[in-house]
Amino acid sequence: MKRRFNSRLVVWGALMAATALAARLAILGALAAATTLTVVAASADETTGITDKTIKIGNIMPYSGPASAYSQIAKTDVAYMKMLNDNGGVCGRQIDFISYDDGYSPPKAVEQARKLVESDQVALIFNSLGTPSNSAIQKYMNAKKTPQLFVATGASKFGDPKHFPWTMGWQPDYVSEGKIYARYLLKNIPEAKIGVLYQNDDYGKDYLNGLKAGLGDKASSMIVAEQPYETSDPTVDSQMVNLKGSGATVFFNVATPKFAAQAIKKAAELGWKPTQLLNSVSNSVGAVLKPAGLDASKGVVSALYLKDSQDPQWKDDEGMKKWNAFMDKYYPDGDKNSSFTIYGYAVSQTLEKVLKASCGDFTHSGIMKSAASMKDVELDLTPPGIRVNTSATDFYPLQDMQLIKFDGKRWEAFGDVVSGADTQ
Repeated sequence: MKRRFNSRLVVWGALMAATALAARLAILGALAAATTLTVVAASADETTGITDKTIKIGNIMPYSGPASAYSQIAKTDVAYMKMLNDNGGVCGRQIDFISYDDGYSPPKAVEQARKLVESDQVALIFNSLGTPSNSAIQKYMNAKKTPQLFVATGASKFGDPKHFPWTMGWQPDYVSEGKIYARYLLKNIPEAKIGVLYQNDDYGKDYLNGLKAGLGDKASSMIVAEQPYETSDPTVDSQMVNLKGSGATVFFNVATPKFAAQAIKKAAELGWKPTQLLNSVSNSVGAVLKPAGLDASKGVVSALYLKDSQDPQWKDDEGMKKWNAFMDKYYPDGDKNSSFTIYGYAVSQTLEKVLKASCGDFTHSGIMKSAASMKDVELDLTPPGIRVNTSATDFYPLQDMQLIKFDGKRWEAFGDVVSGADTQ
């Protein structure tokens, strides 16, 4: 009995072992399957918006609201993508470009970003405009691991690859530009009393902080007035009255086009004639200086990092010829006097170069890797000496600028090209 019982135990043990082995094999198989599914899912996420025939690209722009003048940038982007498609697309793929209006409203920007990523399933969001709007979607885009590429803002927060590896700026950052103006004042008007009008958000504060950093110990004595405004304000008239009353001899205009034009015009109406510094985001002749009044704008100092279409030195320039031909064919209603159409073409050309460099790894990660590996890239519309450079630790593609002064008709460049890196 005992032996029989033991025999049964052996048989039973064998059966249990076999069952356990089968169970283990089943578990291992399930784990392998799960792993495979995970890999497949990750792979699918990496290629969302990308097929063998198309790449889907999203854009968010203020076609309405207080910053609607910038819509020319998006319209130029759209025209450029049409040109690329007519020329065979990129990497054998046609570009499906989807652009939505956010009215320069952060909550609306969030809504549009979610629509682009979750409903439209774009591969990336390109050249979305504005510090407030991009700030509102930055964490979301990085959580989704969807490139937020070449944002149309120079706020320094959009060049932080350590914390936001899926977000990259394009234009020179506002802090460095603020330092450039500070350097100009210290050299040319060291006795300046400075009044600052600035948008009350990261965009405006970056410029103000850059100015202060550039002035160093002299900031507290040279800056005599700081006047913020909200994007919901109808005008900046009261701020300009206060700035004039401060006794400022230099006016630093840190405003988007609508308010920048108002400020220049109001200064003239008040009979206030300070030296005027205008941030580069609003130095469009057509969108800002003409509405403000060309006479009122005479003498305004700004900075550029792109060629000025009205500058006769570029009349026979090959890059400018290409831009003119592009505008005539693909955006005939666009304003050739506007820096925004220049901007739209240049940033779109940068995207083209990144996408073409990604052909061997056409995934979200591959696109970001190409964007972070640009070396001395020349664009049709960047002046000599200004090139695009990025790295895994440098998400500021453009950092060089040229000071300019408005003569009542056009901008005139003066001084040397200044590197934003030199102002750090």
